[in-house]
This record gives sequence, structure tokens and C-alpha cells, in this order.
Amino acid sequence: MKRILILFLVLAIAVPSFAQKKLTLQEAISIALQRNSALIKSKNNLESSQSQLTNAYGQLLPNLGVQGQLNWSRVDDKGGQQVFYGGIPINTQPSTQENRSYSLGIGGNITLFDGLSNIASVNQAKENLKSVEYSLEKQKQNLVFQTTDLFYLVLNAGELLKVRDENVQYYKKFLETVQERNRLGAVALADVYAAQVQLGNAELQLIQAQNDFDAVKNTILNFLALDVMDEYTFVDPFSANKIVDTDTYMKDFEDLQTLVNAAMDTRFDYKSQLEIVNSAKSGITIARGGIFPSLSANYSYGSSSAEINQMFNRKVLNFGLSLNIPIFSNFNTDTRIQMANVNYLNSQEDLSALNRQIKIDVKQGYLNLVAAKKSLDVAANTVTQAEQNRKINEERYKLGSATILDVLQSGRDYTDALRNKINAVYDFYRKYDNLQNALGRLDFKKYE
Repeated sequence: MKRILILFLVLAIAVPSFAQKKLTLQEAISIALQRNSALIKSKNNLESSQSQLTNAYGQLLPNLGVQGQLNWSRVDDKGGQQVFYGGIPINTQPSTQENRSYSLGIGGNITLFDGLSNIASVNQAKENLKSVEYSLEKQKQNLVFQTTDLFYLVLNAGELLKVRDENVQYYKKFLETVQERNRLGAVALADVYAAQVQLGNAELQLIQAQNDFDAVKNTILNFLALDVMDEYTFVDPFSANKIVDTDTYMKDFEDLQTLVNAAMDTRFDYKSQLEIVNSAKSGITIARGGIFPSLSANYSYGSSSAEINQMFNRKVLNFGLSLNIPIFSNFNTDTRIQMANVNYLNSQEDLSALNRQIKIDVKQGYLNLVAAKKSLDVAANTVTQAEQNRKINEERYKLGSATILDVLQSGRDYTDALRNKINAVYDFYRKYDNLQNALGRLDFKKYE
């Protein structure tokens, strides 16, 4: 009794240390949005773009600076013939002389006109910032999809593991039945060996399924920057609805042309590329600014004195205009304009390429979802048929009208049908989210 009590206490202490943590899909997405390294870098780049916009606005404003200066010198003269003037040596007396001067001023300058380059620079900074913001939002959507996709793979592998485990339990009971019937002389010893081989194969498949589950689980934990040594239980968001109503899911999508038009309005990467095109267009205006004259103003107010207490007895106010008319710039302006035009044309070509890619993504995503729906419908029917076939062969074997090979084959068919259905279910979910991502509909804000 004492040993049992000690064993119970040891288990009571050890079990909490091995308690598994539950991880929901919502929690996984939130973790990914917080810890993803690429996303963190993109957020840092966003701050850089915001600083560039502030700097562009600053170029429209006058600058101002304060300058103060102190000059001090001291001359120690020991006297003697040290200075020659007109070739005649001059005797000097020993002396010490100090000189001081103080000055204080404030001033700056402002660009009055530079061919609208400064205005275009502000517009370009706005467009670049907006492009980065859209790109960041698209990156978040992709991250939601990647996390969801990996989560479904884990759930898929977990369900397959359950099937393999149930398969082992089934063949253990079947082996016991065959052994009992052999003991009674109803079946040959070969049937016992066949049942033992089938059980061994089922146990091997269970080990392989466990390895597959652990591998995909480690993949998502590493993706989420979680410790792979911790044990997690992945909560299935579809556990309450084992039957997938595919027709309800398909109602989210209209005809292909409507889907494509919607994608052009919602895809953040397309919006980002539009801002890149606008930014390149502003770059042309900036480059063309070098053709026009530029006008700037400078201003200053200051004072200087040899005595600090007389600093403001003499005040100097200055204002000036500077006009610069470009005549020949060694083709530098022409080169900048040409490069800006090329950049604009390239950005338009990138926009056209993205337009075509979005159409491909939406069309292919929709066709893949339709195929996944059909595959799921077929897999569900196949499971029902395979289950009935296995039961029939079991009864026939008990009656002696079927061989053990018929039972084992029908069992393998049923297991394969279950596995195909599980794969089809999660493949349908993955294809559905993939199409939603292609349409730019994945919502990431509720996870932040």
C-alpha cells in the first residue's frame, strides 16, 4: 500500500510538468503577426518612409540657424630689433597685447521656386509611404494564410494519426478473433499469420504517421518562433462540424469576372503597385525641375563687437535673393529625366504583370476550390461504400463464405478511404483560404 501511495505522489508531481498547452488557430495567427521577423523589418521600413515624408515637408519650410563666434589672440613682444620697415630695423619695447572679438547672428534661407521639384518630392514621399503601408498589409494577409495553411496541415496529420491508431486497435481485435476461431478449428493457421502480418503493418504505419505529425508540428512551431520541445495540443476550429457544407462555402464566390474585378479593388499589393507608378510619375516632375530657373532667398540678423557688453550696439540685418538659370548641365538633367521616364515605364509594366498574375491567382484558385469540393464529395461517398464493404466481408468471413484476404483488403480499402476523406477535407479548407487570399479578403486586424 505504501509503494502505491508513493507512486501516486510521483505521478501527481510529474504530470503537470508534461501538461500540454492548447493552441488555437486564432492564437497561432496572433503569435505570427507579433513575432514574424520579416514583418517586423517591414514595420521598421514603414517608420523610415514616414521620416522621409517629414523630411520632404521640411524642404518647403525656411531653415533657421544661430551662429556665435569668439575670437581671441595674444601677442607677447620681448622687444628688440625684430621688425623691419623699409629695410630699416626698428627697436621695439617689450609689450603684451590681447585682442578679442564677439559675434552673434541668426539666419537661414528658403527655396522659393525650383521647378516644382520640392512639391513633387512631397507627393512622391506620400506615395512611397502609402505603397509601403499597402505592402505591409498584404504581407500580413500572406502571413495569416501561411499560418492557417500550416495549422491545417497539423490538424490533417493529427486526424491521419488517429486513423492509424484506430486501425491498430481494429486489427488487434481482429487477430484475437482469428486466433480464437483457429483454436476452435474454424480457420487455418495461415489466417492467424496473415492477421499478425496485417497488425504489424498497421503498427508500422502508426509509427510513420506519428513521425509525420511530429515533423509538421515542429514546422509550425518553428514558424511561430515557439519552443519545439514544448508540447502543444492544436485545437480544431471545425471539430463541432464534422460534415463540411461545401455549398455554403461556395456561396462566397460569384462568377470569375466579378471575382477578378473585386480582387483589383481589394488586393493590397495591387494598390501598392499603383502608388509605385504614381511615385515614379512624381519622379519625372522632380527630374524636370532641373530645366527651370530656381529662386531662393537668404536672410540674417546679427551683431559683432570687441566688447561683450557692447554686443548689440551694432546690428546688421541682411536679406537677399538668388536666381539660378540653368543653361548647360553637362547632360545631367537630361540623364535624370530619361532615367525617371524609364523608371515610370518599368513601374507600369510591373503593374500590368501584376494585373495578369492576379487574374491567374483568382482563376486558378477558384478552379482548385471547385476541384477540391468535388474531391471531397467523392471521398465522403467512398468512405460510406468502403465501410459497408468491410462489414459485409467480415460477416462473410464469419460464415465461411469469404477468405481472410477479402477481409484484409476491404480493411485496407476502408482505411485508404478514410485517409482520402481527411486529406480532402483539409485540402478544401486550404483551397478556400487560398482563394480568399487571392481575392485580398483575409482579415488580419482581428488578430492584432
